[in-house]
Amino acid sequence: MDIKSLLSHWRSDPAIAPNVVSWQVQPQRNAVYEPFPPYLDQRLQDLLTQGGISSLYSHQVHALSELNDRHHIAIVTATASGKTLCYNLPVLNVLLNQPQARALYLFPTKALTQDQLANLRQLTDSLDQDHCITSNIYDGDTPTHARQLIRKQSQIIMTNPDMLHTGILPHHTAWKDFFNTLNFVVIDEMHMYRGVFGSHVANVIRRLKRITRFYGAQPQFILTSATIANPQELAEKLIEEPVTLVDQDGAPQGQRHFLIYNPPLVDQKLGLRKSSLLEGALLASETIRSGFQTIVFGRTRRSIELILTYLRDRHPDLGERLSYIPEAAKNAVPGDERVS
Repeated sequence: MDIKSLLSHWRSDPAIAPNVVSWQVQPQRNAVYEPFPPYLDQRLQDLLTQGGISSLYSHQVHALSELNDRHHIAIVTATASGKTLCYNLPVLNVLLNQPQARALYLFPTKALTQDQLANLRQLTDSLDQDHCITSNIYDGDTPTHARQLIRKQSQIIMTNPDMLHTGILPHHTAWKDFFNTLNFVVIDEMHMYRGVFGSHVANVIRRLKRITRFYGAQPQFILTSATIANPQELAEKLIEEPVTLVDQDGAPQGQRHFLIYNPPLVDQKLGLRKSSLLEGALLASETIRSGFQTIVFGRTRRSIELILTYLRDRHPDLGERLSYIPEAAKNAVPGDERVS
């Protein structure tokens, strides 16, 4: 069964269709490309071309343009739309021409930090020896004997708000050379910094700005986020500066179906409904049986373990191909877990 047949089945199935209270379809969208801007270093253009990239998405060029005009920006586009290039390109563009410049990347989790370091090094490893870019992680797992060398030699430091708060800012005198020439601060996945936790992070950013001013630097801030209702407001509260929003996504996108499913009533008078976990597992079971790759998110470990147990009972032939992945929550909201 292909995806169209499965969706058609859900529209007509008397056990499913009445429970779908909203069904929205986003049409397919073609990519919007723009040429490399003239101020993008030719060495970066050559690197991109060698990697099969002959032009950029429109939102990537927009981000480069705003940063070139010395604005702080918040990038809010879809998953896998190339947000990483939106901050790596301008940072590398400056570092190639000003080797003494520095950049600080903040990620919410260590796993995401490791992923982004690998992506950055994959891009920069092709640079010749005279123009190599030094990037390293500085967090709680960094060996003590390596910290001084990383601090002094790295042009790009990747860390997290906790380490910035406890391991960097209190020892700012040892970081004087780094803060002196700090040009960029990247705050990735800013949608995770909300509520009480977000207010704590905002205070850490306030301390960071005060220290950089003390050492004579005024870095530009680049923030990225998943789609949220108020990205500009959140970004401006986090860094206490005006922020330009970059949200016109130029990346291609296939057709998407968004369904809101309300479990059926089991007691009309009391308004009691069937378990949302079991209903979610039932829908996931149908997609698995149809041969589609499936991801199920849940708020707690227990809920995902229950869904996983149910699916393994329904599909014993799949065995370990059904797996529980708590680390998947690194790109979702705090507390999310998943089975895939």
